Parts: sequence; structure tokens; C-alpha cells
Amino acid sequence: MKVETTSPAILREERLTSLENTILPNGTILARFRHFFLSSRLRGAALAILLTLLCVWPTSANGAPSREQPGILPTLTTARQAHSLSSIEAERAYPIHLQGVVTYFDLDYGTGYSAIFMHDSSGSIFVRPLTGSVGLLPAGTVIDVQGVSGPGGYAPIVIKPQIRVIGHAPLPENPPRETLPRLETGVEDGQWVEVEGTIHGVIEYSRSVTLELAMADGTLTVTMLKDAGATYSNLVDAKVRIRGNAAPTVNVNGQMIGVHLMVPNLSTVTVVEPAPGDPFEQPPVPIDKLLRWDLFSASLHRVHLRGNVTFQWPGSSLCIRDATGAVCAHTALDTTLRLGELVDVAGFAGTENNAPVLMNAVFKGTGQSGQVAAEPVTAAQALLGKYDSDLIQIDGELIGDDLGSSDITLIVNSGNTIFSAILPKRVAESGAGPWEIGSRVRITGICSLRIDAQSNAREGIAVTKSFMVLLRSPADVAVLQGPSWWTPALALRLLALAFAVTLGVLVWVAVLRGRVQRQADLLRESEERFRHMALHDALTGLATRLLLQDRLDTAVVLANRHQTGLALLIADLDKFKEINDTFGHQAGDEVLRVTSSRLLAAVRKSDTVARMGGDEFVVLLTDLHDPQFAEGVAAKVVAALSVSVPFGGQELPISVSVGVCSAFAPELDAETLLKRADAALYRAKAQGRNCFEVYLPEKPAVPVEPASPGSP
Repeated sequence: MKVETTSPAILREERLTSLENTILPNGTILARFRHFFLSSRLRGAALAILLTLLCVWPTSANGAPSREQPGILPTLTTARQAHSLSSIEAERAYPIHLQGVVTYFDLDYGTGYSAIFMHDSSGSIFVRPLTGSVGLLPAGTVIDVQGVSGPGGYAPIVIKPQIRVIGHAPLPENPPRETLPRLETGVEDGQWVEVEGTIHGVIEYSRSVTLELAMADGTLTVTMLKDAGATYSNLVDAKVRIRGNAAPTVNVNGQMIGVHLMVPNLSTVTVVEPAPGDPFEQPPVPIDKLLRWDLFSASLHRVHLRGNVTFQWPGSSLCIRDATGAVCAHTALDTTLRLGELVDVAGFAGTENNAPVLMNAVFKGTGQSGQVAAEPVTAAQALLGKYDSDLIQIDGELIGDDLGSSDITLIVNSGNTIFSAILPKRVAESGAGPWEIGSRVRITGICSLRIDAQSNAREGIAVTKSFMVLLRSPADVAVLQGPSWWTPALALRLLALAFAVTLGVLVWVAVLRGRVQRQADLLRESEERFRHMALHDALTGLATRLLLQDRLDTAVVLANRHQTGLALLIADLDKFKEINDTFGHQAGDEVLRVTSSRLLAAVRKSDTVARMGGDEFVVLLTDLHDPQFAEGVAAKVVAALSVSVPFGGQELPISVSVGVCSAFAPELDAETLLKRADAALYRAKAQGRNCFEVYLPEKPAVPVEPASPGSP
């Protein structure tokens, strides 16, 4: 057998080539060393020199500092180098020395720090000095910054900076034009970019201004520092180009959940097309023409409507009616109008619950009064969809009220259709109600439909699922007839009169009285017990799926009206089947009861906790203003439910996986919230259980094999 051998010189050549290619990717200079030393008799020295270069080589092939490098960290001299660090590398506090121009500066960022975005030829980065440690650095100031790297809330930033002003320069020219989907990926985090769109809303604060920019692919929030004496209201409905720094919105885990633009001032706002002018000078559009094909181009700008006021919650909502139809508008104006007053309304046409609505609306009264009579309808007529956003009058029987709602919520049965009548507590007068259960009532208010999203998506035509009525005042609930006169108390009074008829009847009446009293008590107890059993879980006492669905549907409509948010948490006990199999079903029942008590203790009294069956629970958080609150509750639930449960002298180990989904008006839908929270729960299970996961669109659900009830 022939054996091929390789000479020692060739082996040394191959080792040096491998070392050069795998450890030191920049091989240009090293190749010269290799060829030089291989051609001489100092090949051993060549290897020593290569190893020395390995120890002191400052960067990797992509320009970022090498993670393998021991000893003193190299100084980073460009914004791109610093911003390209990983979070772990940024925590090592690399020394940073940059020179560039300030593109955004806020002296008081609200957290004990100032905020600076600076830009050099390589890109932009965020610099965070302590409040009071620097003077005014308006946009265009050229600064010299020496500091260290830090991980930041999302991407690496410069911390502990020493800043020296060295001059002034124009802001960067010709930044890249970005779309909203690209900004939401985070790839342009902190960078100086340009966006284009139409201003749909302006909110002025004492030190800053927030613009709502409607882009071709979504809505972007723009924050800029306020210029003294500047007028911002004329920007509404203008097409503009805006330059600024893309900034992320993150949750407590440092995960990017949104994006906004931080702009130095009006100097970086270019008006491409001025606003069409005073919308009230344009002829009013019939309400039934909103969002139709013939007025599609007009819907890109503010639309002028004229009608009589049918409903108003000052500072929140306004509804009007003209000869063709009715519509509601979201407005921040709190000027109180008279019902029936003829009013001009201007706003941007949009949709809410599949019905036309005006967003960011303004209005002015004409001083002319009119009559607005409510349309008498039946429940069947209301479900046809014709009266959405219109003032209706509907009769029914008051069968209950939802004490768990943050507003006064009456449950009414009309023609075997159950609907809710809502009156905000801030609108209700001090003497409002209570109305007696069983009364025949006449409800007057604005009809708000709930649409079957699945039928809408499948057939292309909106199908009404249910409706609710928004009340203007307690006077909108008129009692037509009180509860039935035949009550146990009245029966006792009638029997008492019989005592005077004959002494012999007194004994019988006494017996009858006790019997009627017992029957009345049993009847009341049975009625309450059956009502409670229908809406509450027998084992845990929590709300059932039926009660949760009703409260969720109501909460979605109210959140859309009040421009707030909701969150759903779906919690599933980990390996619950093993507890049943190992310790018995009595132990499993005890775990479910203890879990229910801990869930109730972890949330607010106004929140709803429901058992969906087996070991799955759902928490509904209402009146949400910050998605981080929902994540805090989820973390609290995971911690509370990870404590073992004592049973029969043993400690039963339990843990829980939680899926979280938050959403804000107007992007609210009950079925979508449930599906997304369930998808987040699957991710939590896939991540190893005993944790919570937040639903993000870019994080698809991890498929999980279906399991039988009570399985892990």
C-alpha cells in the first residue's frame, strides 16, 4: 500500500494560511508578512508575529470590535462603530471619542437625563448626559464627545459623556426617505431620516409639540421641541416632509413595540402641499357619502359635515345627523353644545367597528337650533345595521347590571335580544338610578354596532353581531312600568288581613305565612343561585367564558370610544395533568382554587378573571394607557403562581405560562385579542414554561400539539 506524505515546509505553510484566514480576516498585510517570512529561514518568527497581531488587532471583519480581544478595549471613533455593538459588548464600556453635529437636543428628558442625537459621516447615535451637566446645545451645534458605551433601552448609546462645543454646521442633507414598515423593523434606530405624509393632528404642550403624521403605509407620531411664538395649527391637513431621528418605543424587556420620530424644531419640516384651507369654507358633504368611491380623493383631506347634534361627551365624542344619515366624531374640544344645535364638523374620515367615523375632528356651532327625535326601533331593526351611530329609542326589560364595569352598564332584554346601555360615571348625575330589576324601560341613545369580523372577511359585507346603546344622561332611561306588583311582601300583607276574618283562620294563616315566606326565600335564593351558576365557575367562583365574552365586547367598544386600550392575559398551568395523575383530582381541584385566589389578588378589582375550562384562565385588563402595565401584571401573575400549594402535608409544585396581548384604539377587536394572546401563550410554552410572552406581529406563534383538558 502506497502512503503519501507531506513535507514539513508544506505543513507549516498550510497552518499559517489557516491561521490567517480563520482568525485574522483582514489578510492583506498579513499575507505580506507570510510571503516574506516563508521565503526566508525565519518561518518560526513568522508564526510569533502573527500571534502578536492577533492580540492587538482592534477590529473584526465587519468593523466592530472583536469579542475575543483581551486587554485594553480600543477607542471607538465613529457613531456607526458604537451603535453596531451588541448589547453584551456595549456593557463592557468601550471608550468612545466622537465629533459630529447635534440633530436633536432636549435639556430635560424627564428621567434625570438630557437627550442628544448626534450625527457624523458614518451615522447617528444617542448620547445621554445627566440633566444639568451640559448647557444648551441647539441643533446644528458641532460637539466633541468623550464617553463610554452603554446598552441603552434598545440599542447601544453613549453614556457618561464629556461634551465640548467646537463650532456650528448645517444639519445633514439628503437623508434617506423611509417608509413606516422599514422604521418599525428597527434597522434605522436612531438614524437621521426623512419621512413624508399628511398632518392629521397637532397637540401642543408647554415644551413640545406632537404631530400625528398619516403616511402612505400607516400613522407615525412625531415629537418636536416647541419654538416660541410659532403657529402649528396651520400644519393640519398639509402634506409635509420631516427630517428627524428615528426613535424606538420599547417595553420593560427592551423589546421594540413601536417607533416615533424626534425632530429638533420646525426648521426640519418642509411643507410640500399646504393645507387646502379652512375646511368650513368648503361645501358640506352629505353624511351618507362618506368613504364612498365618488368622494375617495376628498377623504384624503379633512371633510366638512353639517348636522344636528344628537350626542356629546365633551372632550371625547360628538355625534350628528343630517337628512341622509348619522355619524360620530372623535374630538378633543370640550365646548358644550345643545342637543339639536346645527353644527359644522371637520375631520379625517376613517372607520371604527366597521362604521364611518371622523378622527381628530374640530367643530363650531352655528347658533341655530333644531329638533332631533330619536328613531323608535326594535332590536331586530337595530341589528340590520341601518341605525349605526344614530339616535334610537328602544323598549325592553331591565334584567341586570354589570357591577364589574367601570361605567354604569345596564343589561336590557328586548325581543329576546340582550344589549347593554352604557352611561359613563363622569357623565352621570349624583342621583342616577338605581333602576329596579324587572322594570319595563325605554332606552334612548346612540346605537353602536358590533360586527362579525369572520363573516366580514369571508363575504366582504359587514354582518352585525350585536349592538349597544350609549346614553347621554340618566334621563335617557325612562321607566315605563315597575316590577310586577305581586311580591312576597304584598302577599304577607294580604294574608295578615285574613287574620281578622275568623279566629280559626288565624292558625291556618300563620302556617300559610311561614310557607309563603319560605317559598319566597327559596325562590330568591334559587334565582340568585341559577344566575350565579350561569355566569360563574362552580369550582373557583370565577367568571365563565359567557360573562368574559360579554365584558370583553363591552370593553372593546368603550376603549374605542374613549381612545384607551385593553389587554388580555391567558394563563395556563404547567404540567397540571401530572398533579392530577400523581396526587389525585382532589389535589388538582385544590390547585385550581388556590390559583384562582392568587390571580384575583394580582389584579385590580375592576379587572375580570375568568376560567375558560380545565387549567386555563383569562385576565381582562381595562382602561389601559401603557402596555407596560399589562406586562407588569403578567410578571406578577407568573411570580404569584410559582409558589407551591400545600395539600395533605405535601407541597405541590406549580408554575404557569402566560400569553399577553395589548391593543389600543382604534385597532381593537375581541376575537383578535383572544387569538393573539393565545399565540403568545404558545410561545411562552415553547420558551420552557414558567414565563410570559408578549404578542408581537413579527413573532409568529410557535405551533403546539393540541392537548386534552388538564394536560401540561
